[in-house]
Amino acid sequence: MRPRTLALAAAIAVLPLTAVSLGVSAAQAATPNAAPRVALPNTVNPAVAHSEKKGDVPAEQQIPVSVSLKLRDSDALDRFLTAVATPGTAEYGHYLTPEQFTARFGPTQASVDQVKAYLTQQGLTVTDVSANRQVVNAHGTAAQVSQAFATHESSYVDPQLQRAFFANDAAASIPADLAAVVQGVSGLDNHAVRKNRLATPNALAPKAATASPSGMNPVQYTGAYNLNKTGADGTGTTVALWEFDGYSKTNLTTYDSQFGLTGPAVTTVSVDGANYDAKPGQGQGEVELDSEIVRGAAPKATQLVYEAPNSDQGEIDMANKIVADNRASVISISWGSCEPDTTAASMTAVDNAFKQAAAQGISIFSASGDDGSRDCTRSTSGSTVKAVDFPASSPHQTGVGGTNLKVGSGNTYSSESAWSTAGGGVSTVFAKPSWQTGTGVSGTMRTVPDVSSNADPASGFSIYTAGGWQVYGGTSAAAPLWSGYAAQFNQKAKAAGQPVLGEASPRLYTVANSSSYGSVFHDVSTGSNQDFPAKAGYDQVTGWGSPVADALTTALLGGTTTPPSGGCTAAQLVGNGGFETGTAAPWTTSSGVVDNSSSQAAHAGSWKAWMNGYGSAHTDTMSQTVSIPAGCASAKLTFWLHIDTAETGSTAYDKLTVQANSTTLATYSNANAAAGYVQRTLDLTSFAGQTVTIKFTGTEDSSMQTSFVVDDVALNVG
Repeated sequence: MRPRTLALAAAIAVLPLTAVSLGVSAAQAATPNAAPRVALPNTVNPAVAHSEKKGDVPAEQQIPVSVSLKLRDSDALDRFLTAVATPGTAEYGHYLTPEQFTARFGPTQASVDQVKAYLTQQGLTVTDVSANRQVVNAHGTAAQVSQAFATHESSYVDPQLQRAFFANDAAASIPADLAAVVQGVSGLDNHAVRKNRLATPNALAPKAATASPSGMNPVQYTGAYNLNKTGADGTGTTVALWEFDGYSKTNLTTYDSQFGLTGPAVTTVSVDGANYDAKPGQGQGEVELDSEIVRGAAPKATQLVYEAPNSDQGEIDMANKIVADNRASVISISWGSCEPDTTAASMTAVDNAFKQAAAQGISIFSASGDDGSRDCTRSTSGSTVKAVDFPASSPHQTGVGGTNLKVGSGNTYSSESAWSTAGGGVSTVFAKPSWQTGTGVSGTMRTVPDVSSNADPASGFSIYTAGGWQVYGGTSAAAPLWSGYAAQFNQKAKAAGQPVLGEASPRLYTVANSSSYGSVFHDVSTGSNQDFPAKAGYDQVTGWGSPVADALTTALLGGTTTPPSGGCTAAQLVGNGGFETGTAAPWTTSSGVVDNSSSQAAHAGSWKAWMNGYGSAHTDTMSQTVSIPAGCASAKLTFWLHIDTAETGSTAYDKLTVQANSTTLATYSNANAAAGYVQRTLDLTSFAGQTVTIKFTGTEDSSMQTSFVVDDVALNVG
């Protein structure tokens, strides 16, 4: 082979799309496609199976769609999310910026361009791409959408809701060459609508607005939960409110004036052009409840009200905009839908954005629902189905259940019982996360909720909305209360020089499983929802219970805790080990190392790390830092190595050294040259419990090239 020149730079090439000629006709029909296709699972709305088909969607009807792209290096991402939330690890509290997250784990620009090219080729118009590259939005006619995703759009009527909607009849599919980058497609139906989790003392006949407040006020609930004893008011923090309707600023300022609250003015952030504030709809009370409860709990916190269209695409775009904007450290969510009646592809897309939130140190609190353990009661599947609410079921946020709170004299905590229709149960979509321990609930699926606070409308909150005072409850009130607490905590953490709360559940479960549990949570042990009773410790109505805010803050700020000595989850720790992102990150490399030229073949895929090969004095380096858990009994570094040389004989002129920190693990040279790749295995078990920098260093002398080509690097622990 010819030695490469030092000026050679690795070029990122977009793989050509398979040419497909579909010829859209006026009538929708699934035109046979010559290119191999791959079905996308979970892209049919569950309501289709329960609804009456009425006919075809007109071929020229415009349909907007969102194509969600896969995150990269999911094993390394999961490992990072565990480490960044675990005191005592090297990564603890070292959160990523949106740019860092996208560089390490987000879809590549090449993947985005590939998806855009395909959609355009099918006649769709690409409208925008999310800033974190996770979503490509487009629109086209029903005929174009049907052909692009090899499905069929029909009109339906949902007999349970008596609502017309359109949906695809069968799973969408995509060309096989897109399958590696596309997570799913949303927008093929318009059935799912997010409902607020707001409740009134008489839901069938709400009380008329009154001229003066009568429900629980901020002095009472901040006193009962010791929010008034933390020494914080949310100064310097920002809370994002997740909304599908608008509000009146006049109502918010009236609330503030009544209770003597002052803080930054509330600001609206539009998503996909939505802005309901000029004419709020039926969800106005929800938005104003959320804002007013946050104001009561953390009056000095800045509030950003994100307003999005109430659709799958709207929810996905809002999730990605909030994390890409990175303006808030807390997100409060009081809208949701029952899992069985929500397309799993859409839930996965939102959960991917929640993973980014966790990596960036953003806490999310979601209402667990107001229909008890039968969350589909007001949805298609009906009250006979045990179900939980999404997003509260996502493992990357904290689900908040509901209680009935009684306040004693002097606004102190008196007692608390489970609210009979507080949402809770077992997810059918998300597996139990590693941090969900000590619950006493068997099984492999995530349970909901994680925590709780006052939600029963019988002990409801004074809320000023639509020009008058109302008493509102629901887990819609519990989620913003916990969000206000998180804002308080983040203020205290900053003052103490500690990380923000970040993904709250792992840290809350650690405290709940400690000897401090009884002093930091009010353990709610009476009451039930339809299927689950409250009990001592964790339960599927109230989670671990409600906060004793000052004691909980002290426990969470109590310094680092060494991870359990016996804990080790089998995992692969190296990020981008196959270099198929086309970039180095999270590796640090010298120029030109990550390469996809044809002069040296990759072991697998198109990209590899090509070190040296210049035929002149030169040094190349490549390194990545990982943390090996203390409890791991095995840690094996493997990589595929090809050595190509123009040197002759057995003298080692050019060398590749592999190190872990300052320890040399192995040295290879031109004398080890061989045709093809050889897998090498090095033992790093002795580094368990340490942060390790794995470093490859290639050196060449002044003549006769040697190329050290490395690919498919992995560090497996267990």
